[in-house]
Amino acid sequence: MINELFFFLCAIPAVLIFGVAKGGFGGIIGIVSVPLMALAVSPAKAAAILLPILCVMDVLAVYKFRGQWHRENLRIMLPAALVGVVLGALTFKYISEAHVRLLIGVLALIFALNYWLGTSKRAAAAPCRLKGWFWSLLAGFTSFGIHAGGPPASAYLVPQRLPPTLFLGTSALLFAVINYAKLIPYFWLGQLNMDNLMTSLILLPLAPIGIGIGYYLHKRISVSLFYGVFNVFLVLTGLKLLYDGFVTL
Repeated sequence: MINELFFFLCAIPAVLIFGVAKGGFGGIIGIVSVPLMALAVSPAKAAAILLPILCVMDVLAVYKFRGQWHRENLRIMLPAALVGVVLGALTFKYISEAHVRLLIGVLALIFALNYWLGTSKRAAAAPCRLKGWFWSLLAGFTSFGIHAGGPPASAYLVPQRLPPTLFLGTSALLFAVINYAKLIPYFWLGQLNMDNLMTSLILLPLAPIGIGIGYYLHKRISVSLFYGVFNVFLVLTGLKLLYDGFVTL
């Protein structure tokens, strides 16, 4: 009973945070959800429980931002992200979650510091096939193990300084495709067993609540504040992932 209570004390805010992220912050703060749930269960189990919930959130987010996505970026990003998912599935048993956390933590901090030290003052970047493929492949790969694809995708999209709604819509559709693609290898690897699916079902009602809170906040935040807050979360999650990576090596 105590273990179950502790799990739900961790899982409820984790699901709500991911919903808020998908509804109004491009998914970035959702990177803390797996580590938060991993306080009570293994990271692999936490990721498996979250995936069906994320798939429902993705439907809601895509509906909320329907038509508000950058088609040129998606043409670049989607194929590379799917390749990243395949690589994540094939290497799942060989690459530790600690190494993935360290990689994403370093990239998140480099990106956020680069933004504050001058990127935000430069002209907006244009879509780039080479950069888009690199960051999107990394997003698909890191999303597979611990749902941590937000920072790599953001490293490509944020320098373009898209309007927040266009940024969020593009991110919503990108990660909807990534997460639904992950269902097949998750079944193949035995991650979506009945126990995990039943736990997902119990937590599922929190999905629309989190999405609604995120969408409400998004509509009330200016562009400059949006990206400022975004990068604060990026630094915090980068530091958290570095810490988790080092202590679990």
